[in-house]
Amino acid sequence: MADYVSIFIIALSLLGLLAVVFEEVIHVNKAQVVLFLGTLAWLILFMFSGSDIHHQEIITGLSENIEEIAGLWLFLLAAMTFVVYLNKKGLIESIIYRFLPEQISERKLLFLIAIFAYVFSSLADNITATLISIALILSLQLPAKKVLRFATVTVFAVNSGGVAMITGDVTTLMIFLAGKASIVNLLLLSLPAFLAVLVLTTLLSFPMKDQIIIRKKREQHEQVDVAIAIVFLTTILTTIGFNVFFDIPPVLTFLFGLSVMFLLARIYGEDTHNHPIFNYIRQIEFDTLLFFLGILLLVGALKEVEALVAFVGIYDVMPTWLANYTMGILSSLIDNVPLTAALLKSDVTMNPEQWLALTYAVGVGGSLLIIGSAAGIVAMSKIQNLTFLSYLRYFVLLLLAYSIGYSASLLMGIWI
Repeated sequence: MADYVSIFIIALSLLGLLAVVFEEVIHVNKAQVVLFLGTLAWLILFMFSGSDIHHQEIITGLSENIEEIAGLWLFLLAAMTFVVYLNKKGLIESIIYRFLPEQISERKLLFLIAIFAYVFSSLADNITATLISIALILSLQLPAKKVLRFATVTVFAVNSGGVAMITGDVTTLMIFLAGKASIVNLLLLSLPAFLAVLVLTTLLSFPMKDQIIIRKKREQHEQVDVAIAIVFLTTILTTIGFNVFFDIPPVLTFLFGLSVMFLLARIYGEDTHNHPIFNYIRQIEFDTLLFFLGILLLVGALKEVEALVAFVGIYDVMPTWLANYTMGILSSLIDNVPLTAALLKSDVTMNPEQWLALTYAVGVGGSLLIIGSAAGIVAMSKIQNLTFLSYLRYFVLLLLAYSIGYSASLLMGIWI
C-alpha cells in the first residue's frame, strides 16, 4: 500500500483523537466525528488497496474488526438495557436511600458514597453510576467546596469500581475478550482498586466534621421490578460462573438474561401495547455505543497500515511496569478506549500479571483529570462549580491514590 495512504489514515486517527479531547470546545459529539472518520478510513483502505491479495487482506481485517465490535456492542446493549429499566423505575435510588440513616456525619457519608459508587459502577456502566451518585450529592445541598470533594471521590470511585468487572468498564471487557486476563484474576483487581478509593476518600475527608440531615424518599415498587433486579444480579453472577467453568462467552449469558427480563415483563403484564418493554432498549445511550464503534474502526484501520508498531515504542524504552503506569496517566488526556484498543491491536507482549496492571492503569488513570473519563465529563456537566481547574487542585491526592493502587496491583500480580 502506498505511503500516502498510511499517512492519511494516521492523520484521520489523530483528528479523531483531537475531536475526543476537545469535544467540549468544538461542541460536536465525539461519536459523530469518530464514526465518520472510522468508516472513512476503511473506505480509503478499500479504494486504494491495490493488488487482489491486499484487497482480500483488507476484507479479512474488516471482518475481524466487525466481529470484535459486535461482541462488545451486544454485551453493552444487554447490560445497559437492564440498568435503564431499573433506573427509570427508581429502584436503584430507592435502595440507596434505604441504607442511609436520617442523620450522618459528612465524613461517614463521603465513605458511603465512595463505596456505593465503587460497587455500583462494577455492575452498571460508569455514566449511570455517576449520574445517580451526583444526584444524591446535589440533593444534600452542601456548600460548593464540599460538593467538589464529594464529586472528586465519586469520579475516582466510579472509575476504580469498573476495572475489576467486565460489566463495569469497557477497557476491562476489551482486555478480557482479547484473552489477556481471566475473570478470576480481574476480580482480584478489586482489592487494589478499593484500596486506592479508601486512600483518596480518607485524604479528602479530614476537613469534613459537620452533620447532615437526609430527607429520605420512600417509594413502593412492583413485584416485576424486584424480579428483574434479581435477574440482573443473577445474570452477572452466572456470567462469571459460566465463563470460568464452561468457557461460555459473557455476551451469550447476558443476552440470555436480557431475554428472561423480556419474558418476565410479559408475564407480569409490564409489556403492554402502550408501553412495550422494548422501549427501554431505545433509551440506552447509543451515542456511547457509536463512539466505541468509531474508535474501534479507526484503530482497526491503523492496524491494517501497521501504524501501531510505533505506538508501542514506549515499551521498548521503558520497563513494562513503568510503561503501563505511564499509559494510565496518558489515559487522563486520551480516552482509554482508543489507548487500550491500540495496545491490543499492536500485539505488545506482556504476561497476564502485566495485563492486569495495565487494566488498572487505563481504568483508573482517567480519574486524574476531569476530562479523562466519561464519569468526569458527566459530573462536570451536572455540577456548576466543578471545572477543569477546580478538579485540578486535587491532582496530587488523585495521583497518590492512583499510584498506591497501581503499586498494589503489581504486588497482587506477583502473588498470583
